[in-house]
Amino acid sequence: MRLNSFDEWSPLQEVIVGSAENYVSHERELSFDLFFHENIVGDNAQRTEWYYPRLGHAAEGSAGTSANGDRTPIKRRYVDELNEDLEGMAAVLRSLGVTVHRPMDLPARPAEVRTPAWPAAVVPPLNIRDNTLIAGDEIIETAPMIRSRYFETQLLKPVFQRYFESGARWSVMPRPLMTDASFDLSYVRATNAGGPTEPIEDPRPSRYDVGVEMMLDAAQCLRLGRDIVVNVSTAHHALGADWLERHLAGRFRVHRVHRLSDSHIDSMVLALRPGTLLVRDAAVADRLPAPLRTWDLIVPPPPTENTFPSYDADDLILTSPYIDLNVLSVSPDTVLVNEACPGLMRTLERHGFTAVPVRHRHRRLFGGGFHCFTLDTARAGGAEDYLS
Repeated sequence: MRLNSFDEWSPLQEVIVGSAENYVSHERELSFDLFFHENIVGDNAQRTEWYYPRLGHAAEGSAGTSANGDRTPIKRRYVDELNEDLEGMAAVLRSLGVTVHRPMDLPARPAEVRTPAWPAAVVPPLNIRDNTLIAGDEIIETAPMIRSRYFETQLLKPVFQRYFESGARWSVMPRPLMTDASFDLSYVRATNAGGPTEPIEDPRPSRYDVGVEMMLDAAQCLRLGRDIVVNVSTAHHALGADWLERHLAGRFRVHRVHRLSDSHIDSMVLALRPGTLLVRDAAVADRLPAPLRTWDLIVPPPPTENTFPSYDADDLILTSPYIDLNVLSVSPDTVLVNEACPGLMRTLERHGFTAVPVRHRHRRLFGGGFHCFTLDTARAGGAEDYLS
């Protein structure tokens, strides 16, 4: 097995598919609510417990602080159905000749993540695109933005270890302390997020404060051969992009786009093949680097509510209705698409793609689509120059 993945569309040879085993709750604390703020505010209007919880003060002499978070349970049937859909996706990929790897499952009673600054509940390695960037022959574990995902990549270690033993590079972006003061709040303040009853206030001081820190998810990156486009919406994203630019200097060119979304780029724009982008709307192109503005744009029909399951008032919705743009390319002409989206499939087929329907029911509850749930580790492409 040889690590080699430079883009989003070359023939897929090997991929990791995430795991939802033992996903039992979402922990509502500052980092979680900041990360999902646009959807928590916009898609959960029936909920009344709007707040941005702060880290509690540690008792004198204790090793850390209390999270003061609220754990929102996830109904078991949703997790069971998600696991069925993940297995179905893995089976479809194998049928297309792709080697599928899986992370270790989260234990049934995992220990908390605990740092000197805070504790948090652990979540399984489901949206594995978020915290690992594959840049050619290098695994880069990026600096997480949600406390409960701080050590999530540990559950991918057996796969990463085998790639390293086969010659891959392996790097880890510096781990942030992630106190309240580590986050740049300008984006959420500018977009009036924070819920209808409580504004976002100044961070609570901590003895571990170092100011705004680098935090950047790999899913903020669009890979185009030797070029990587990075979405930057906050100062902590900008620091992460600085690190990435310096780390990859001489091997990749890093291009920044600003506030294309609050964080991830892959439900706004995906490159399906050289010269073709799948975009949420045509205006997205105006925010991209100049060479990409000349590429053909595929704009799918707007999503409709009848493509999603109905949920109870206590179910927490975490993604926008555009989540089904989060497709996975298996080759320059073959794309995995949610079977609930016939309009998107027909649109892709009109542009010469084969749309492979795959079931994925609860994407709005678990924060990801096919691109989020996978990490392509081997594709046939190389460090081509698509932007000069």
